[in-house]
Amino acid sequence: MPELPEVQTVVDTLYPRILDKEIVDVEVKREELIANVDSQEFKNRLIDVKINNVRRRGKYIIIELDSGEYLVGHLRMTGYFFYAEPGVASTKYDCIFFKFKDGDELRLGSKRKFTRIYLVDDLNEAGSLTKLGPEPLSDEFTLEKFKEMLSTRRGKIKPLLLNQRFLAGLGNIYVDEALFLSKIHPLRTADTITEKESSNLYYAIRKVLSDGIEHRGTTKWDYVDASGESGSHQNYLMVYDKAGEECSECGTKLEKIKVGGRGTYFCPNCQEQGE
Repeated sequence: MPELPEVQTVVDTLYPRILDKEIVDVEVKREELIANVDSQEFKNRLIDVKINNVRRRGKYIIIELDSGEYLVGHLRMTGYFFYAEPGVASTKYDCIFFKFKDGDELRLGSKRKFTRIYLVDDLNEAGSLTKLGPEPLSDEFTLEKFKEMLSTRRGKIKPLLLNQRFLAGLGNIYVDEALFLSKIHPLRTADTITEKESSNLYYAIRKVLSDGIEHRGTTKWDYVDASGESGSHQNYLMVYDKAGEECSECGTKLEKIKVGGRGTYFCPNCQEQGE
C-alpha cells in the first residue's frame, strides 16, 4: 500500500499536470471503485468542472474542484493515478478516465479491487479522512506533541504507529525503518519507551519519511507516480524485506516476525526487546 512518501510523490507529479484542467468527460469501467455515488451521478457532477488544487492528507489524495466539491482518492493496494497524453494506450487495469478539454486524461487504475474514490462536497463524507491523526512532517507535529501522544498509550509500538488515527501516513515499510533507526523493538509497548527513545523515534519518523519523499517513494511491487515512474527508496531501505541479511549497523542477521498481523523486519541485536 502506498504510504505518505509515495502518495506525496503522486501529488507532486499530478499537481503541475492537472491544475486548471477542465474535465469534459468521464468514462467509468469499474464502478465499484466509486465509494459513495453511482457512476452516472459521478459523471454528471464532474462534467465542465475545473481542477483548482491537488493535495495530500495522510494516504488520501484530495483534488479540489471549482464546483466546491472534492475528488478524494485512497489508492490502497495496487492503486494508481496516471496522467496520459493523447495516443497513450490504456491498460486493462485502467478503471476511471477523467478526460480533459485539451485531449489529455487522468486515469485511476487498480490491479485489485481495494482502491476507492469519493466525490463529496464535505470532506467528512470521504471515508476516514477527517479522523486522521497529525501529519508527521507538519510544523504542528512537534517533539513535545509526540511525547504527549505516547504518554497515554500502553499498546505495542508498531501497531500504534500504523494506526492512522494516531499518526497519519505511516505504513509497514516506514514504521519498520523508523523503529530500526531509533533502536526500538517493534514488540515494545508505548509505556516502556523512555524520553530519549521517544525523541529518537520522533526524529527517525521524520527522517525516513523525508528520505522517502526525496527518493520519490519505495517501489517494491506496483507503486509508480503519476507519470508512470518508479521510486528509488527501495535501494536505501535498512531492514524492510531484508530478513536473513546482515544488519548494516552490527552484522547480526535481520529477522522477520508478525506484529499485529503484519510482517515486521528488525535487528534482534540493535533493537533488543527488553523485559
